[in-house]
Amino acid sequence: MEEHLTELSPLKRLVTGMQMLFVAFGALVLVPLLTGLDASVALFTAGVGTLIFQIVTRRTVPIFLASSFAYIAPIIYATQTWGLAGTLGGLMAAGLVQVLFSFLIRIKGDGFLEKYLPAIVIGPTIMLIGLILAPVAVNMAKGLTGDGSFELVPYSQAIVIATISLAATIITSLWGKGMLRLIPILVGVACGYITALLYGIVDFSSVTNAPWFAIPNFTAPTFELAAILYMIPIALVPTIEHIGDVMAISRVSGKNYLENPGLKNTLLGDGLATTFASSLGGPPNTTYSEVTGAVALIRIFDVSLMTIAAVGAIALAFLGKLGAFLSTIPVPVMGGIMILLFGMIVSIGINTMVKAKVDMSIPRNMVIVAVILVFGIGGMTFGYGHLQLGGIGLAVVLGMILNLVLPKHFGEEV
Repeated sequence: MEEHLTELSPLKRLVTGMQMLFVAFGALVLVPLLTGLDASVALFTAGVGTLIFQIVTRRTVPIFLASSFAYIAPIIYATQTWGLAGTLGGLMAAGLVQVLFSFLIRIKGDGFLEKYLPAIVIGPTIMLIGLILAPVAVNMAKGLTGDGSFELVPYSQAIVIATISLAATIITSLWGKGMLRLIPILVGVACGYITALLYGIVDFSSVTNAPWFAIPNFTAPTFELAAILYMIPIALVPTIEHIGDVMAISRVSGKNYLENPGLKNTLLGDGLATTFASSLGGPPNTTYSEVTGAVALIRIFDVSLMTIAAVGAIALAFLGKLGAFLSTIPVPVMGGIMILLFGMIVSIGINTMVKAKVDMSIPRNMVIVAVILVFGIGGMTFGYGHLQLGGIGLAVVLGMILNLVLPKHFGEEV
């Protein structure tokens, strides 16, 4: 039976709301830790982003917004290529693309996304996100820097730490019970961290020297055309992810949020939250399925719980020692988690095509997938002078063009 918020005592209300933040915490801070962004900024922008979403949707949808996994690989590549500020400018543009999509949905209805971005294009695009930087995950699991140029932790220790992190995450996600099953990443990081402590490779000097109260290290974006062109097509992936998450919370709560407040408003809130986060140096935001799972478990659907979680995230962002502690997590712990995350992203891309019943025996479909994957993984670039389009961006554009140009029944057996 659903329990209403009005029946909760003030203390239980606070604890229940903060529990939502706890469920989201592991994934929330993992993205900045993997990409080099500031975890405290991520906490702050997740909290404010959730409040922005609530304002836009008139506080009707009980979900929490935080760091998007879809952008992990693109951020790592972009920061290596254009620096942090240039990357943030590209991420802001990606957020504005989601805002644009929300207005197109408002004008043309929900169907236009399926017309121009069917599963045959979106599926391999999602796969690319996980495949392109798989070597980074492996290098970090081996105790190396992401590019493999320098050893941070001895291989013999690193591989044990990474394996324990990976195994703990998998075991918790498959066999964890109750609330534990909702925080597999947090469990994996904790197990890997404890193993690293036993090896004596964790340095707490930064925590000791950090103040209790500190302003997050906000960073302003700069705008470079190449970075913007790279990030814009990637916005397609969290857009599709957003639709799935809104459908999931609709099923859990028994209310159709695709109709009220409508996808046009939920996507607008998501896009504005991402744009705001990127303007301060935080990772793009997305609706969190972990929190949706927690809502389904406790059967309380009041948006006020997400407000409490959002305010809690903002408050934690100013704890200097928390940010310093998160920075002590060794590279192999992150590498072990990344192996699973990047692999799961690839699996999601495959599942997208499976659910849509894409027939890969048809030459037309094989051509589209082949071009997207090889251009994306191979790093093909088209352009002239400073105007360049490559990687995932080029792969998505070509996939869309091929899907529109090639006859729909080309290569099918009659």
